[in-house]
Amino acid sequence: MNSFFSCTIKISCQRYICNMSLPMRITFEEKDYTYNILTKSITKETNSIQITLNGEQYELVRNFKGDWDAADATINDHLGLIKAIARNIKLRYRL
Repeated sequence: MNSFFSCTIKISCQRYICNMSLPMRITFEEKDYTYNILTKSITKETNSIQITLNGEQYELVRNFKGDWDAADATINDHLGLIKAIARNIKLRYRL
């Protein structure tokens, strides 16, 4: 008998867990942006997500309402874009 058919295949699946290393794209105010998610595992219990955007690192944190905001954001940062990215991640991974 062929060993291919005699082996046992085990598959484990955890729903809504994301391990991202690929660049993600978003269009905001008619401009395309690319960002990377640095956080290794994203689940519904995740309260903080690290991303890079234009070479700068940002931390997105969940507030008490369940919305995502940028931690330590300054006036120079594009807060609308950061919030759009947070909303994109929230919808994509059903957080």
